[in-house]
Amino acid sequence: MHQETFDVHNTSVQMLMVVHIQQLQRTSLSSLTYTDLEDYLNDFLWKRDCPHTLHEAADDVLHVTANDLVRFMSKQAVTQGASGNLADFADLIGGLK
Repeated sequence: MHQETFDVHNTSVQMLMVVHIQQLQRTSLSSLTYTDLEDYLNDFLWKRDCPHTLHEAADDVLHVTANDLVRFMSKQAVTQGASGNLADFADLIGGLK
């Protein structure tokens, strides 16, 4: 089964994404990155409902909030953490050297 996604390599979409992530960095959370936004769009928002026009894609990008991105990244971290083993986190929790 082919999974349809919107082309985030479209120059207009990329420009809008850059402008929007800069706005989110300025007003909400400075550590957000372009990749965070791109991952959210591809792996969450557009995975469920792919936009069919540039207008729909632009509207989706502009409606993403910092809370949306943080919530998405939190879920990703929990999922990745659950699939790892304790040794993978030894450097974070002071494991044996």
